[in-house]
Amino acid sequence: MLLLFFSALIAGLVLLLWSADKFVDGGAASAKHLGVPTLLIGILIIGFGTSAPEMLVSLIAALDGNPQLALGNAFGSNITNIALIIGATAVVAPIVVHSRIISKELPLVLIITLASGWMVYDGVLSFLEGSLLLLGFGMLIFWSIYGGLKARADSFSCEVDRDIQEHEMGLKESLFWLFAGIVLLIASSKLLVWGAVGIATALGVSDLVIGLTIVALGTSLPELSSCIVAVKKKEYDLALGNIVGSNMFNILAVIGISATIAPMNNLPEAVFYRDWIIMFALTLTLFFMAYRFGAKKKIITRFDGIVLLGGYAAYSFYLFYSVVAG
Repeated sequence: MLLLFFSALIAGLVLLLWSADKFVDGGAASAKHLGVPTLLIGILIIGFGTSAPEMLVSLIAALDGNPQLALGNAFGSNITNIALIIGATAVVAPIVVHSRIISKELPLVLIITLASGWMVYDGVLSFLEGSLLLLGFGMLIFWSIYGGLKARADSFSCEVDRDIQEHEMGLKESLFWLFAGIVLLIASSKLLVWGAVGIATALGVSDLVIGLTIVALGTSLPELSSCIVAVKKKEYDLALGNIVGSNMFNILAVIGISATIAPMNNLPEAVFYRDWIIMFALTLTLFFMAYRFGAKKKIITRFDGIVLLGGYAAYSFYLFYSVVAG
């Protein structure tokens, strides 16, 4: 039975990532055909689409009565995004930080991370707290659109245009992949959650730990490839902005949706004292690495990348040890 659960998880993950990619391509092309501005396509379709795996897995988990899997996915994805993905990307090529927009987003993700810690500290994530997170998400989208319109044609808009041209398709084809992508995203999320919960039950570990590890790593894979490609093209703002935006999305939208659908009571103490503290420490570390106070050139170096990767390895080992010891 365990082999069946693992097969379901892997098949669900592969289908989830593939369908998310098709959904983004179809949605972006459809919007372009309908005359939607490039900026809005980037923020609303591509931005949502790249975070669709985390959102839908967490949504299905909450609906199925496994909200801790959703919470673990969100926190685990944020830890993976900073420690593994930014770390690996910086080792491949140092990340130059120079965008004014990203310099505003880094303090914001720090504030949002602090707010999430305040919410889980008492071991409860209520409907009201989930609603506040979703309200914050709506404000974030508005702020992103407003800031983007002020910036006009930035590197993000140019990258979106290139991406749409590389995946050019007719209106009928784009609409087909838009709706097919949505259906497949839901089906694959359901399959992945079923497999993940089955593995957790069979191995006697919590949904939270499965969400923090296997599910979080799997749903973060698109960010890893996109960050490495962006850095190789010297599009540094896109690489860092992708991770910062994804982390804000995970806290505000993913946790917000989960908490409003299935409020969480009696959360394990490890959620705050282990997982949130690690997530906050990594966010704070990224903040100082990116800003380099006093330095003329802001660069996340290869050494920084090695430090982040070491942090990810240490956290993963600690999780494994706690599962075995527990």
